[in-house]
Amino acid sequence: MILRHARDDSGTPLENTWLHPGDVERGPVITSIADVNSLTPASSSGDSSPDAAHAGRMGGQDRPRVGMVGGGQLARMTAAPAAALGIDLSVLATSADESAAQVARRVVLGRHDDLRALDELATACDVMTFDHEHVPPSMLEQLRARGVHVRPGPEALRHAQDKWHMRQALTTMGAPVPAWARVARSADVALFAEQHGWPVVLKVSRGGYDGRGVWVVEDESRAAVIMQETPLAESAVWLVEEYLPFDIEISAQVARSPHGQAVAYPVVRTVQVEGMCAEVIAPAPGLDPDLAVQATDLALRIARELDVIGMLAVELFVVSGRIVVNELAMRPHNSGHWSIEGAVTSQFENHLRAVLDWPLGDPVAIAPYTVMVNVIGPEGPIPPLHDAFRHVMARDPGLHVHLYGKSIRPRRKLGHVTVVGDNLDELLARAHHGADYLMGVVDE
Repeated sequence: MILRHARDDSGTPLENTWLHPGDVERGPVITSIADVNSLTPASSSGDSSPDAAHAGRMGGQDRPRVGMVGGGQLARMTAAPAAALGIDLSVLATSADESAAQVARRVVLGRHDDLRALDELATACDVMTFDHEHVPPSMLEQLRARGVHVRPGPEALRHAQDKWHMRQALTTMGAPVPAWARVARSADVALFAEQHGWPVVLKVSRGGYDGRGVWVVEDESRAAVIMQETPLAESAVWLVEEYLPFDIEISAQVARSPHGQAVAYPVVRTVQVEGMCAEVIAPAPGLDPDLAVQATDLALRIARELDVIGMLAVELFVVSGRIVVNELAMRPHNSGHWSIEGAVTSQFENHLRAVLDWPLGDPVAIAPYTVMVNVIGPEGPIPPLHDAFRHVMARDPGLHVHLYGKSIRPRRKLGHVTVVGDNLDELLARAHHGADYLMGVVDE
């Protein structure tokens, strides 16, 4: 359902109330939860087309309306540029306490695989986009058949949803990828390893993220245990890939609009810890300029050939002087959080511009280096983050801290810190100290 809060004719908020979506037509209402700003609603004309005289009229002015499926930190960080651009942002969240639900202008409560919830979101937006890739493609097709602008479209998004489709498409277009194969049994994994050597990388094609669903396997017996004990999501298959002893990991991000305009961000270096992004440096220090150009050209080509609308992150390995594609993400991405403070136009603003088919913003970096370090939930208990926040701000006023409004639990992304400047060693020390203090690693 949509959380609503009514106002009287003078604009004074009335008592908090839960209203059925059908009640929108009966009077002036605004979206509300305890932590959500109160705002007037979009029109309930039901026409989700951006060409339909802008159904979302507020105060006599037309407001573009974007709906984002997912209530995580990516949607949360999209809210600020949406407000700055005068965009009416709605999110589909599973609970009122979810990260983006605390700050979004409108919140639809429901799951991403519930067609009714997706329909509710569609009635409140001109364009639907995503902060994750898990919406069933069949539902996106149904929404698009009803006239909803889904960006990126289901044909493109399937390559970020399913690693098997991704590997097939990249192989067909001649992009550099690891040797790979679809497998059904541990014996198939062993056969692949006879050709490419142990260890190998075993993956589920759907549902994995932040290191989940990926295993480095040393022998057939281990592969057998993993395949027996791991249930596959619907339509998922097993993949095996050659293990690449890479030099560094990098990410190339681009934004692309429906009419084909595209911009490219500086290629960044990423550091993963247990499969989860821990650190990003923009631009990637020491990266061969030719490889940076190759990575950018490849990202632009993938965006064009797969018809990606919005942000695309291409995660790559650098292996002995060549680049190899690891993963794709068709949304804002952890490797682009640095752009909030470190680029002229952040990835979140350019994602909004792209899905609305607006002119794209300048992605150029504003300083020689920007360092971003994630704040990850530790194994042991720590004090409330805002207690540590005060110390971090006082100790280093130049540090930018983003907290995602999440409860603390191990291996959960709770926030990130960013610092911008020209001395890379100093920036790394400052960013890591701030993140370590927030995570309870250091106490001074």
